[in-house]
Amino acid sequence: MTGERILVVDDEPSILDLVGMYLEREGYRVETAADGARALQLVQERSPALLVLDLMLPEVDGFEVCRRVRAKSSLPILMLTARDDDVDKIVGLELGADDYLTKPFNPRELVARVKAILRRAEPPPAAAPEPMHFGDVTLDPGRREVTVAGQAVFLRPKEFDLLQTLVEHRGLVLTREQLLSQAWGFDFYGETRTVDVHIGHLRKRLAESQSVRIETVTGVGYKLVV
Repeated sequence: MTGERILVVDDEPSILDLVGMYLEREGYRVETAADGARALQLVQERSPALLVLDLMLPEVDGFEVCRRVRAKSSLPILMLTARDDDVDKIVGLELGADDYLTKPFNPRELVARVKAILRRAEPPPAAAPEPMHFGDVTLDPGRREVTVAGQAVFLRPKEFDLLQTLVEHRGLVLTREQLLSQAWGFDFYGETRTVDVHIGHLRKRLAESQSVRIETVTGVGYKLVV
C-alpha cells in the first residue's frame, strides 16, 4: 500500500468515482475536484504526489491549471483529454504535462501510468550512479542534472528520463515504443506522438552542444550521436 496522495480533477462524477475506486484499490489516497479553481486550491492545501487532470473543466480549464501548477512546481501531471486531437495533446505536453490519456480510457492503464510516473519521480538512491559524459554534455543521474558545454540546462522530469535512455543506448536506434517503455516505464500501444514532442524539447535543450545531436531515423525512431 503506497499511501501517496493523488488529486483527480474532472467535471464528470462518473470519472471521478471510477478513477478514485481503481486508485484506492492500489492504496493511494485520492482527493477529487470538479473544476479548475478547486483543483488549484487543493494543490496548494494538500500537496499531492500526482495530479490527474482533465482538460475540459469549468471556470479554469485544464490547460490553465497545468500552466499555473508548472510555473510553481514540478508536480507530476497526467493529462486527460476527451478528444483524440494532437493539438490538445501537444499543447498539454508543451505546458509541462508528463503524460496524457485519451477518453475513453482503460482505468487499469491509467493506474499503470500513475505508477510509472510516480516511480520515475522517486528520489535517487543513496548510492547514485556516476555522471555520464558524452561529448560536451554531462548527465548526472544522481542529481538529475545536465550540463551542455559547461552550462547547466533545465530539463523537465520526463525530458531527463528520455535523455538518460538515449545516453544509455547512445549510437543505437531506439523505436518510439522502446523509448516509451524505458523512459515512461510502461508498455504502450497506440499513439506515440508524445515521444516526438519530447524529442523536440530535448533538441532545443541541447542546441548549444557542438558535439551531440539526436538523429531521426526515418520510419524507425531516434538515436543519440556523439
